[in-house]
Amino acid sequence: PMMAGHLARAEPRPPGRFTLRPSLVATVDGDAVEANLASRRLLVVDARSPDRFRGENETLDPVAGRIPGAVNRFFRENLGGDGRFRPAADLRAAFEALARPPAELVMQCGSGVTACHNLLAMEVAGLPGAALYPG
Repeated sequence: PMMAGHLARAEPRPPGRFTLRPSLVATVDGDAVEANLASRRLLVVDARSPDRFRGENETLDPVAGRIPGAVNRFFRENLGGDGRFRPAADLRAAFEALARPPAELVMQCGSGVTACHNLLAMEVAGLPGAALYPG
């Protein structure tokens, strides 16, 4: 039994084996995003809430605001009232409204987590090929 104020020791575990595999989607790094500020070859799609995208109510990122030239696609817009992905046709229409093919889109948020939600929604919509900027 554990006594108050004492931490239980973790049982030793055998080393695991991890096999590195290629990423399921392309990723871009900060240098590519910075170079894109001038070229605008890619469209950065920010998955954060509209207020954070506008630089308001920032509680997580060290600097409020957005990457210049980015557009906002709040990841929760991918979901219906039941918490499931909206129909593929609806998602497709929403992402096609960005007027860029998937290969020219880079999904972004603060850490990459909700950006992946947009990437998955694009897959559901039948629009694979966008990249991730994990931030």
